Amino acid sequence: MKWDFPTLAKKWGEGDFRALSRVITKIENKQGDDQLLLEQIHDQKNPKVIGLTGPPGAGKSTLVNAIIQLLLEREQRIGLLLIDPSSPFSGGAILGDRIRMTSEIGIHQNLYIRSMASRGSLGGLAPGIFDVLEAMKFSGFDWIFIETVGIGQSEVEIAALADSVVVS
Repeated sequence: MKWDFPTLAKKWGEGDFRALSRVITKIENKQGDDQLLLEQIHDQKNPKVIGLTGPPGAGKSTLVNAIIQLLLEREQRIGLLLIDPSSPFSGGAILGDRIRMTSEIGIHQNLYIRSMASRGSLGGLAPGIFDVLEAMKFSGFDWIFIETVGIGQSEVEIAALADSVVVS
């Protein structure tokens, strides 16, 4: 489905996941109207933003999976950004965590999962993450979780982005 600009902005503000996905794609790809869309943000909800970080393989995905299941039982609306390593072939996200989490949690009407490629960015996050977070806040989530790609000792960008940070 192709939406014109006003329809996309309206659907996005109503919390439509497909519209949010299109907006995030525009932000990631720096398409011409991404900044125009971000200018549409008004009266956004103020969700709790939780960052999860730590070295690769430390259990970040397992922890966020358990937390999300509890929140879904309480009918909370949750956005989950998974920062994945970039594919050396396509440059896109490798999607390992997303596939595993979807199989464990399942598809849920109150859960939005988005993988973002780190695209070589240092700091454990992805380029455009600050704008993507603003776009997600406009979609009416109660909680937004951001799982970093995995960090060493100097990658601390998540601390500037999240309300709280969990280090595993």
